[in-house]
Amino acid sequence: MTAAARAALRREVLEANLRIPATGLATLTWGNVSGVDREAGVFVIKPSGVPYERLTEDDLVVVALDDGRVVEGTLRPSTDTETHRCLYRAFPAIGGVTHTHSTHAVAFAQARRAIPVLGTTHADTFDGPVPVTEVLTPEQCARDYEFHTGQVVVDLLDGDEARAEAVPGALVAHHGPFTWGATATASLEHAVILEAVAEMALHTLALGRVEPPQHLLDRHYTRKHGPGAYYGNPAPGAA
Repeated sequence: MTAAARAALRREVLEANLRIPATGLATLTWGNVSGVDREAGVFVIKPSGVPYERLTEDDLVVVALDDGRVVEGTLRPSTDTETHRCLYRAFPAIGGVTHTHSTHAVAFAQARRAIPVLGTTHADTFDGPVPVTEVLTPEQCARDYEFHTGQVVVDLLDGDEARAEAVPGALVAHHGPFTWGATATASLEHAVILEAVAEMALHTLALGRVEPPQHLLDRHYTRKHGPGAYYGNPAPGAA
């Protein structure tokens, strides 16, 4: 990645982090976004505990993928850094990771319930329920807790990259949601969508669950994903 591309990545990560409070996904500093530069073997992440309104590009921390050391920055990286690093190492196609404590997604995580597919809004992005992990053991909490937080997500998905692409998010039991995508921006957008469908699911379940037909869900997912996708338009200037 060129110097210009690295600078663009830092801007993207900053802008994605600033969208967390703007989209109502976090209270205080309860959320973070990172973006990876695989060529350089590093990722850029929000520093720990810095309020969004004070966050600048210079505050961002660059962390090595191989061993988690800080290679750029004077502040401590997010306490969730090892979780992000675990996900990046397990799924090479991931370009960005977002973690928040958004209210409705956290409700499902705290109840240890997957977010079921109850309609097409969910199926547009997630090809199946948003799953919930096993509970971390006392040993996992006592040592390398943040790494194990990522590892229970990897275990949940069986390290299957195709599955991670089809359902770009998971709930860590009693904790909250992690989402990912091809870029930092995409991972943040998946967090926004996950929170929206979690809220819709709670309202739907309160009224009484009705299973939607699978062919309808499949139609909505394949409109946006895969070789037959036809939703949207090319970016300006694209061929």
